[in-house]
Amino acid sequence: MDFNIPTTTILYSIEKTIKAYRKLSQYKISQVVSDITVNQALILLLLENSDKTQTKIADLVFKDYASLTRIVKLMIKKAFLVKITDSQDKRKAKLEITEKGKVIIQKLKPIIQRNREIALNSISSEEIEQLYKTLKKLTKNCNS
Repeated sequence: MDFNIPTTTILYSIEKTIKAYRKLSQYKISQVVSDITVNQALILLLLENSDKTQTKIADLVFKDYASLTRIVKLMIKKAFLVKITDSQDKRKAKLEITEKGKVIIQKLKPIIQRNREIALNSISSEEIEQLYKTLKKLTKNCNS
């Protein structure tokens, strides 16, 4: 392999893998819930487990705050979420999942599990553990 060619680097391979997984995920999700994106589904799942701030959610889904704000507005328009203003501090707002959003989460959980099974098929737990370690090192290198 010629590592001087950008498309033969490990970083390109990681990006290619992520895009392939997102494409698979979007396809499978769309078969069950036609009007939701992978990012919107991820946001619903993150909110289901705790009441994170929009800033924290933006970090977790690798979006800038403005992009997340646009996504949240769409999710409110689609009635997946509601925004509740804090009674004590009007500058603060909390996102809550609507009943429609909760139904979508229940529909998506088995799809997401199946997507992971498809992606991780024939990869041993040892290989996954080694990949985690390697990716953690790459992230550390990039953040230092």
